[in-house]
Amino acid sequence: MKKVVTLLLVFVILSFFHAPVVLAQVMELKGVSFLPKNHSLCAMIPVWIDRVNAELKDVLKITWVGGPEVTPPFEQPEAIRKGILQIGFIPAAYYMGQLPEADAISLSKYDFAKEREKGGIWDYFVERHKKINMMILGTWLYDPFLLYVKKPVKGIEDLKGLKMRTAAKYDKMMLKLGMVPVTVAFGETYTALQRGVVDGFGWSTIGPRELGWLEFSKYVIDIPFYTRQNTFFVMNLDTWNKLPKAAQDKLTEITVKYEPEMKAYFEREIEKEKKEMEKMGLQRIKFSPEDTKKYIDSANYSFLDDLEKKVPEEVKVIKKLMGY
Repeated sequence: MKKVVTLLLVFVILSFFHAPVVLAQVMELKGVSFLPKNHSLCAMIPVWIDRVNAELKDVLKITWVGGPEVTPPFEQPEAIRKGILQIGFIPAAYYMGQLPEADAISLSKYDFAKEREKGGIWDYFVERHKKINMMILGTWLYDPFLLYVKKPVKGIEDLKGLKMRTAAKYDKMMLKLGMVPVTVAFGETYTALQRGVVDGFGWSTIGPRELGWLEFSKYVIDIPFYTRQNTFFVMNLDTWNKLPKAAQDKLTEITVKYEPEMKAYFEREIEKEKKEMEKMGLQRIKFSPEDTKKYIDSANYSFLDDLEKKVPEEVKVIKKLMGY
């Protein structure tokens, strides 16, 4: 009898060790960007995706399905919020209607490490994004904004009356400076410049030359503003909550390491682009110290003033966390 029991026990143990292991299914996440995949400003997105897919291959797989041709840019935030798409590479300005304060990240004076200190501005934005069913993971772009114009200007007074191709990002600043913001679709900007519908535009350093916009705008006001980009990796919050804690922590770890590398890459690319712009005759304009301060203050405080009308209590918190 003992022999039979012993044999049965051995059989059970062997069966246990040889039983097929049921692995958790890998989560397939679809991502979308507000710019086309081949746009220069999107260059560091695949670096992040590849690292995440390599280091979390047993848990998730991110597929970048495309850009505006897949989902119109201003519809992307809602698609992510609802989980139709799980990840977005989009600017906070595109969902200001749902979360006005999110775009205030551009006013940050701190580096990535300082922002992520416990109880700092990053923690604040993480909690605010949860209210619209999103999780912000990090930032994928560094390229401060500039204003490009068709004719030379010497200071603040010369900006008044200029018709400028705008975006939600800087129309308040333009109004504060006496400019006339004109809404022009991204793909129609070249024609608008060519036909004189606008006298200039706002954009970063990378992009205008490739798009041909500098054929008509030969001057740039060389005073960067909103130097901290507002372009986030955002994930559907329900999707985030389904990830194991270890995977969430790993995602954060990967992104924290990635951000300064991403910034360094774009700093190099910006310098290269400036040289190419110089070759084609773009001229850089500086203002007096007094006008430079007014220019930067117009960018920052026009944004805060507008935000105060929408979410006054949040502005108090933002100012404190950002040192304003």
